[in-house]
Amino acid sequence: MYTGTEQFKKEIFYGERKNCPQMSEIADRIFGATNLNEILIDLKDDLTKLFKAERMTIYTVDGINKELVSQFMSAGEVDEIRVPVSNQSIVGFAVMQKKLISIADVYDEMELNAIDEGLHFDSSWDKKMAFRTRQVLATPIIFKRFLLGAVQLINHTKGIPFSEDDKEKVERLVDILGNAFHIHKTMTAKGKTNRFGYLLENHFLTQKDLKRASSIARDKNEPVEDILINEFNISKNDIGKALSKYYGVDFVEFDKNIVKPIELMQKIRPDYIRRNIWVPLRKEGENGVVIAIDNPQNLFKIDQINLLYKGRHIVFKVALREDIYKFIDMFTNPEADQRYLTAEGIAIPNEELETLVTEESSEVVKLVNRLILEGYERGASDIHIEPYSGHRESRVRFRVDGSCTTFMSIPVEYRESVIARIKIMSDLDIAERRKPQDGKIKFKKFGPEDIELRVATLPTQGGLEDVVLRILSAGKPIPLDKIGFSQKNYINFLNVISQPYGIIFVCGPTGSGKTTTLHSALGYINKDDTKIWTAEDPVEITQDGLRQVQVNPKIGFTFANAMRAFLRADPDVIMVGEMRDPETTAIGIEASLTGHLVLSTIHTNSASESITRLLDMGMDPFNFADAVLGILAQRLVRTLCPKCKSSYHPTKQEYDELVREYGISVFEKNFSVSYTDDLTLYRPIGCEKCNRTGYSGRMGLHELLVGTDAIKSLIQSRAPVEKIRAQAIADGMTTLKQDGIEKVFSGFCDLLQVRKVCIK
Repeated sequence: MYTGTEQFKKEIFYGERKNCPQMSEIADRIFGATNLNEILIDLKDDLTKLFKAERMTIYTVDGINKELVSQFMSAGEVDEIRVPVSNQSIVGFAVMQKKLISIADVYDEMELNAIDEGLHFDSSWDKKMAFRTRQVLATPIIFKRFLLGAVQLINHTKGIPFSEDDKEKVERLVDILGNAFHIHKTMTAKGKTNRFGYLLENHFLTQKDLKRASSIARDKNEPVEDILINEFNISKNDIGKALSKYYGVDFVEFDKNIVKPIELMQKIRPDYIRRNIWVPLRKEGENGVVIAIDNPQNLFKIDQINLLYKGRHIVFKVALREDIYKFIDMFTNPEADQRYLTAEGIAIPNEELETLVTEESSEVVKLVNRLILEGYERGASDIHIEPYSGHRESRVRFRVDGSCTTFMSIPVEYRESVIARIKIMSDLDIAERRKPQDGKIKFKKFGPEDIELRVATLPTQGGLEDVVLRILSAGKPIPLDKIGFSQKNYINFLNVISQPYGIIFVCGPTGSGKTTTLHSALGYINKDDTKIWTAEDPVEITQDGLRQVQVNPKIGFTFANAMRAFLRADPDVIMVGEMRDPETTAIGIEASLTGHLVLSTIHTNSASESITRLLDMGMDPFNFADAVLGILAQRLVRTLCPKCKSSYHPTKQEYDELVREYGISVFEKNFSVSYTDDLTLYRPIGCEKCNRTGYSGRMGLHELLVGTDAIKSLIQSRAPVEKIRAQAIADGMTTLKQDGIEKVFSGFCDLLQVRKVCIK
């Protein structure tokens, strides 16, 4: 009956055949039992002998009464013993604590108190049975954190405490029993005697529907699963849950991002695995193999797989037949995805593709191209390739909306060749692995999309190299009113950028949208009567009417040199990608004092800190004070998915927490929202659109420090950051966190995401 736990049987049986054949035989009998009583009663004597114990008790859990229920054979009848889950008994205490308890003498109060002061041994059973309990070994039976029962051994036959070997054996036993108890309950609950018991139990369909689906499947010679999906509108996900519960293994769906497991596919013919409906998916660890199979209870298939991958740790996953065929096609069909094999933007002809795909080099080309194209299509800003030493697979992560998520794993066979391929594409030295290298890839030479990537390699432990690819896809500016400004910040920022001269900074960490904001500002002031020059590295956003220059420090064309050139080219507005050195900053301030509007970015945490940073770089405080129009600090916060976000009425405690984070003294003055029965906030849920994260896209949080007379005076006196910040707030500045909390009340995001990007 329990042959469905082949993954677990393999771990127990094949690993224990030599070390403990008795445990293997007992496991065979447990998984072959027809009902729970067989497990609890018929095996008790054999298990008692195995552990050299005088007595052994196996308990199940009565969840309603919070008791352990024991079944044992006495005078030919089955009697019951009930023990509370508490410290009034040793086995009850072991279950309550969810850990193994071993005691040398249960009548030794000092030994019991050393474990727990409240632990008590109920000697009434000894008195009733005229028996003397000495040693006890008790441990809970747990399956995937669910408490199902307990095992208790009493008195070693040699009168000695139970050994470490006994403890290891009993832990293996409770693992076996946990799986068996779980499967028994799954198989028998509410008449669940077929693969689709979960669907019946949860009323997705009736027994009559299932019979009709089976009849249609027989007539069409198709799997019942396909009929349920196509004609009864049962989702693949629910079918997967049913199969997973029935077979006791994980369900896996077709995933086009899984890389062909070359080593695992070398030993097998496509027609053989297609006929037997299974496929290797990947290696797991140093010796594991993950297999997708339509029926994990088919012992013949399992025996064949074990012979093919002899000595390997096989992990079975159940999959639909159609998905297994798709995996086989993807791993064996040379034309499965032709777009990943291109040269100079031209696809390779089919006849050449069929020859190339058999070579490992073409697999690497396809793999690298796939990484770049998938990252681009998913809106990733960065692609991280992270190799590990030994036989572990390399991990690929995409940074989307500021958060890294694992995209795929690269087999160890491809580890070096993938890195080498990227180095070749970016004109880097493939032989140099000891120091970091930087380069660029113009992907149009290698694939169908016009994408530019910045490449950075870094040597890591074990003589390996990490690679990070930043996608620099060309874009258009976002309208300023769509960038996420609050109404107050929007009006103030428009006023700042509309001035005829002065300097404006946008500050924040890498990837916080500074350049995007600057281009939105330029888009607003980009008129026919205004001459605008920009110096960037690289030029990511293009606009008609702007004269845009890409700097090249390797040939001496720096931001400072570009600005000097701009001043001779009759500019009205100058935008500099970054002011990272005193020379560039000094030229920018000088330009702003001679009738030009200058915009730039700086890497600082807040608007007030930017002033101190610029003064520390050697800027003259009087010139800087005269020049500064405003400093905008910015962060990007993940926004709630508009499709699945859920509204709710917050508790008074949640409301008070938001007010406290905002600042109690300024909340009512700057942004007053009362706690009423109608107050609504939103929380993340997760759906297909947002990849089950609950978040989709990002918006800006802003902190705009305007160069008022009071601020200019503080700059001239080199006032500390705290004073500048306090004065800016007094002038009406909303801090980053305050702006975030306002957007929480507006339903765009939640406090968790605001806290991730803001401190004060």
